[in-house]
Amino acid sequence: MNVLVAGGTGFIGTALCTELHERGHEVTALSRSPRSSDLPAAVEVARGDVSAYDSIAETVAEHDAVVNLVALSPLYKPPSGADHETIHLGGTANLVRAAEDGDVDRFVQMSALGADPNGDTEYIRTKGEAERVVRDSQLEWTIFRPSVVFGEGSEFIEFIKQLTTPYVTGLPGGGKTRFQPIWVGDLVPMLADALEDASHVGEIYEVAGPQIVTLSDATELAYEAEGKSVSILSIPMPLAKLGLTAADPLPFVPFGSDQAKSLEQHNTVVTNDVTAFGRSEDDLMTLGESLGLDR
Repeated sequence: MNVLVAGGTGFIGTALCTELHERGHEVTALSRSPRSSDLPAAVEVARGDVSAYDSIAETVAEHDAVVNLVALSPLYKPPSGADHETIHLGGTANLVRAAEDGDVDRFVQMSALGADPNGDTEYIRTKGEAERVVRDSQLEWTIFRPSVVFGEGSEFIEFIKQLTTPYVTGLPGGGKTRFQPIWVGDLVPMLADALEDASHVGEIYEVAGPQIVTLSDATELAYEAEGKSVSILSIPMPLAKLGLTAADPLPFVPFGSDQAKSLEQHNTVVTNDVTAFGRSEDDLMTLGESLGLDR
């Protein structure tokens, strides 16, 4: 199969391109700013911006399948000149249109837990609207809604380090927000399986790791891995929201009102769909194990 991975030079994209290559597929990584140093030599790299249809249409049409991993981070404010509407909704619409115009067979969409066109944050709302575009298409689609994805090069631990300090730190609401992080090395084989097995067509999968951890738990793990302790102080959520909302117009502050809202929403699954891929939660890596800890 000839597969185009949009966002193929990113954290998840690099891992998926490698997995698909090792399975014998021809793989192209599509990126607005291509770099190939972390990709297998046989993986092609193509330049294209999903927010500009003409820049991707010809490349998309050369493939049998498309995986859309292009996204802005839910953990940080969008960089200057970018917004969730353009990237998530507009970018997905352009990829879907290009795939339909180019007679592409399969389309795999990376969404997010809680994706909802009526969601409280721009990230969740536009992810939900993008899902609707995919579902309404003529393509053979599969949608994944993962919890936070972790692994070498991920943003999750970096986000915690920027939000906190070792030894004593404050967290909004005491860090009670719950996550169910999934390791990138567990996620990407499922994405590859969804491309190869037609039984996954038309399915939406909510996938997560083996443990539920709070933001406080994750903070303690991050510093324990460095041999440091940390005591968590609770910042009242209304005060945290006020401060982060005030930071919206400040370009040097990476967090804002959307991030404050997201910390009021848990990021866990009711039923973990990893079982659809022959996996059980007991098979999956925990966040602590990935940090070299025995838990």
